[in-house]
Amino acid sequence: MHYDEVCDSNGVVRDFAMNWLRSCFCRAALVCIALTACVGLSATKPEAPVYDVRSAVVLSGPNMPAELLSGINDRVNAAINATVRETVLPRVVLTIRVVSIQKGLGFQKDRNVAKISIDAASVEDGSVIAVSAFDVTSIAADPKLADEILAEDVAARIRSVFSLSGRGR
Repeated sequence: MHYDEVCDSNGVVRDFAMNWLRSCFCRAALVCIALTACVGLSATKPEAPVYDVRSAVVLSGPNMPAELLSGINDRVNAAINATVRETVLPRVVLTIRVVSIQKGLGFQKDRNVAKISIDAASVEDGSVIAVSAFDVTSIAADPKLADEILAEDVAARIRSVFSLSGRGR
């Protein structure tokens, strides 16, 4: 196509532009449709298993604050008691280990970190059927409240991981 053919007075410029836009639009539409079709082929992540948690015990090494341990224990067991399961699920008991804690981290010395390890053991035969480990970071402006706030944050994470009800306290 020559320049004089594109610019004649019969609207060839308009036709050329419309054809170009249509071809770009069609290409973009085809790409979008192809990508949408490919999304359906991707593997979906299977749901995490859910257990009927019957009780929990909190353990730790020496020199762990008693307020932290009892706070986690009270909150998790209250959530277990508040949870009602409509279906039959594998029954487990939780062994929650506070592996370590670090207090007064960060620039303002208000960040606290707890390393937690959990084993879920079957009520029927005592075998461990699930394991979870995670770190919980909390911020407490008042150091006197650090253990209480950290206990709530750890308990909240456990409630989330094991699908337990409510705050529990």
